[in-house]
Amino acid sequence: MPPDQRPNPFQHLRAADLRGITQLATQATVGVTRIAEGVHQSVWSTLGVPGDARTGRTRGMTGLVYRSVEQIAGLLGKGADNLMARLLPLMELVDTAPADSPQRAAVLAALNGVMGDRLVASGNPFATSMALRFQDAEVVPHGPPAMLAASRKVVLLIHGLCMNDLQWRSTHDGQPVDHGALLGQALGASPVYLRYNSGRHVSENGADLSALLEQWIARPGNPLEQLTVVVHSMGGLVVRSALHQAAQGGLRWPRVVRSIVFLGTPHHGAPLERAGNWVDALLGSTPWSAPFARLGQLRSAGITDLRYGFVAEQDWRGHDRFRRQPDRRLHVPLPEGVACYAVAATTAAQRSPLADRLVGDGLVPLQSALGHHEDPLRTLHFARSSQAIAWKTHHMALLHSPEVAQQMVRWLA
Repeated sequence: MPPDQRPNPFQHLRAADLRGITQLATQATVGVTRIAEGVHQSVWSTLGVPGDARTGRTRGMTGLVYRSVEQIAGLLGKGADNLMARLLPLMELVDTAPADSPQRAAVLAALNGVMGDRLVASGNPFATSMALRFQDAEVVPHGPPAMLAASRKVVLLIHGLCMNDLQWRSTHDGQPVDHGALLGQALGASPVYLRYNSGRHVSENGADLSALLEQWIARPGNPLEQLTVVVHSMGGLVVRSALHQAAQGGLRWPRVVRSIVFLGTPHHGAPLERAGNWVDALLGSTPWSAPFARLGQLRSAGITDLRYGFVAEQDWRGHDRFRRQPDRRLHVPLPEGVACYAVAATTAAQRSPLADRLVGDGLVPLQSALGHHEDPLRTLHFARSSQAIAWKTHHMALLHSPEVAQQMVRWLA
């Protein structure tokens, strides 16, 4: 390939990204230093050298060296961050990178899904802020575009973990697929997409979504009468959390919600996160591997919420989210007065006890996606006619499956 035709790996970077990269580099340096110190102390502990076994920190001159490395990295990182903050206005004047290319949005969505809670805590500019989007532009609840402001019907689409609103647009056999555009046409509604930081706790995103929709509903002259919600994966937990918190707060926006379609939502958790929890326990079981448990604990709050399908703040508040513990979450039933539908996918060709429990769609078991639970008190009661199974379908394929699209149209239109 000629040099002038090679893809430029930096074409999607923006000036503001330099500040985010600097902060990530500083955090990575401190993190690696602490892992190295933990291994060092583990070896010394077997030789009887004193140290802090609980935290894995060394003492004396060795501890001073490690602490010095952390402090120097922190000071350099802080200085670089302050410098970037001052230079940023000047750099943005000559910034020619696209504002929001699909490639850039996908990378940021994945980064937020993995460590979005840490990005927020450190004030990193890579942290995604929640926003409603219409025709690729952010919707300001107090002043939406004229076309949307006159809409009496809206289809709201909420993405899943490590994803963003642009990824509702896909292809199937070379043909473009967009569930939002299809349902908008079928229902005579305006498709609106939510973008959010999927690395934060589900209940935090649920609270923000509830406040955002209440703000939209409360604007003067609001004509919105019908809100249909389509959710994929974690998005289903977010909307259930939003409705639960809105009901507790006596908010008005749930009154316009008519239907919710859940696509592959882990209502009762996902085994892969529980497997990650087991990895944490295994790594922490010996002094030699314990320092590396920190690598497993890079998983965001959003990911660990998927262990059992947390939707309420009390499910995680005051608990060590990396410690193995039984499922004690608050049972939140499906919202009353809302038609709820569930689409579960499975890579199997037909149902069987083994396939239902272990196979699923590659990420979410069939029973979890359908709301079934071994404890009848925890079961989410979708009507039999409101359940559908997509055979030979992977979790991500739910976003571009023609069969799934047709099923939603039959239910909703």
